[in-house]
Amino acid sequence: MSFLEQLLPNAHQIPERFMEATLETLYMTLITCLIGFGLGLALGIWLVLTMPGGLKENRSVYSFLDKFVNIFRSIPFVILMALLVGLTRLIVGTSIGTTAAIVPLVISTIPFYARQIQNTLVELDPGMIEAARSMGLGTREIISRVYMREGLPGIIRASSLSIITVISLTAMAGTVGGGGLGNLAITLGYNRFQTDVTLIATLIILIIVFIFQWIGDLLVKRIDHS
Repeated sequence: MSFLEQLLPNAHQIPERFMEATLETLYMTLITCLIGFGLGLALGIWLVLTMPGGLKENRSVYSFLDKFVNIFRSIPFVILMALLVGLTRLIVGTSIGTTAAIVPLVISTIPFYARQIQNTLVELDPGMIEAARSMGLGTREIISRVYMREGLPGIIRASSLSIITVISLTAMAGTVGGGGLGNLAITLGYNRFQTDVTLIATLIILIIVFIFQWIGDLLVKRIDHS
């Protein structure tokens, strides 16, 4: 214990703060992924359906959706948070805190995840789509039986990448009042020159990332071998 006190003179005094910040980070991550992935999946599928050569080819719709995704993916997250202050207050009643941070997190995640889904589904063998159409399957059946089933390993990989991105965004949100480990690392660690607090917060974030990555890799291996 004396060794830890010397090595981590500040961090060892606030274990409850680390626990609270970790739970806040997980809360923001899980809620953001639940909402953002659901909407992003729908948007990604719609991009695939309406793109040139898609099952529901519509150049006007695809052009609009494609530009929407490109624009919102290009806005830096910190600036997006500032732009969405009014909307955030309208939805949750405040622009500060973990719940408020979820609004810009979701809006930033949707286009990113949608593009990942589009890239994943486009890589599927076009022959499978044509075979499904020749068998008389409708669009909904092709989505469920071909896109979702055959593209599942790629969707899981895209989800793992997106989860890691969301975790990094939660840390960024914490620097401007969003709470979580990012907020702890800045307010207690950086601003008060408590380097050990920043290091422990960073270590916890890395552990969370590695856990989600490990789960994603494990799921992909099981599906590929099934």
